[in-house]
Amino acid sequence: MHETIKDIRMEDFDYLLSDGKIAKYPVNERDHSKLLLWNKGVCQEKVFYELPEILPKGDLLIYNNTKVIQARLRFHKTSGAEIEIFCLEPENPKDYGQVFQTTKSCEWQCLVGNSKKWKEGKLSETVMVDHRIIEFTAERVEQLEGMSNVIRFEWDNGEVTFGELLEQFGQLPIPPYLNRKTEESDKRTYQTVYSRIEGSVAAPTAGLHFTENVLRELVLRGIYEDEVTLHVGAGTFQPVKSETIGGHPMHKETISVRKTTIENIIKHLDHIIAVGTTSVRTLESLYFFGCQLMKDDSEREMTVGQWEPYETEYTTEPSVALQTIVDYLNKHHLPDFEAETRIIIVPGYQFRIVNKLITNFHQPKSTLLLLISAFVGGDEWKNIYNFALQNDFRFLSYGDSSLLIR
Repeated sequence: MHETIKDIRMEDFDYLLSDGKIAKYPVNERDHSKLLLWNKGVCQEKVFYELPEILPKGDLLIYNNTKVIQARLRFHKTSGAEIEIFCLEPENPKDYGQVFQTTKSCEWQCLVGNSKKWKEGKLSETVMVDHRIIEFTAERVEQLEGMSNVIRFEWDNGEVTFGELLEQFGQLPIPPYLNRKTEESDKRTYQTVYSRIEGSVAAPTAGLHFTENVLRELVLRGIYEDEVTLHVGAGTFQPVKSETIGGHPMHKETISVRKTTIENIIKHLDHIIAVGTTSVRTLESLYFFGCQLMKDDSEREMTVGQWEPYETEYTTEPSVALQTIVDYLNKHHLPDFEAETRIIIVPGYQFRIVNKLITNFHQPKSTLLLLISAFVGGDEWKNIYNFALQNDFRFLSYGDSSLLIR
């Protein structure tokens, strides 16, 4: 099974997506976007604000509360050359909550644009934060595997946090396929209305359609809500360059889930709606973390490997695996479960937690499209995407969405 999974050909997940189908901007009112309802193999066109009428009472809707940071930093050398530093994940301190509160200095794993023009030395820019002039510098301290570097940032005011510097100096990293520069409106439209935990370099875009009104209607109609955190990494834009999925290295992402949320999921198993693929990856990863803890519940850093779901035949009931995490958190007096996942969900994957999925329309030959195929089964994704293309649905991050009911 494992080798068969790795042999999945990416060319089988290609489709023609013209530039005209890619939404460059969102609709004026978030919840007026189109919603494709796929239920038992039948596609229907709806409007997103109808979602509360469609979902059954008693379901639990889980969204990703991560907030996109202004992760692109543009420095200029005295020669005039522009060096773009793209913050990926914190290195020192490694904790997201701590790093945004640091003063004076911190270190991040970053991608560096125009790297050849920056051989050595510090880059420096003057930044204004609350009428205070800050000298902000960047220095490359280590070259990591692949394209990333460890960059040390320093600034000369102990009252200013790194988070405040990003807010003033950074730019929101909108997806490259929009083929345009970040605009002031993106600061609002490229965040979900429920975003609150800083750390992502890309939005969990399925959540962009929600409004306060839709969330309120969901509650009034007896649909429960809860949240998880997965900080979306730059790997979400990484194209699959290999002919088969086995040659694609899945990126690592940090997840955080409250104990009370896991208890809530246990109560509502078989009635779980995931908002977005990031929520799916978080929720499904929890199952494997529970299975790991059943074998070894010592305090340690845990991760779900890319191929772990396919390498072993797991027979543990989801409720048992999730309760094992709750017991672990109780034992160690922890309010939240935090870990890292590289899980890849492809055709052949057995879903343990998620029953319904709200998601946008994804790029051809992408890992996200493989996840959709795994969720709906067989070649059914082609019928869904053909319906969307023929009925003028808008694609990718600022595009329309779908509700997929298995």
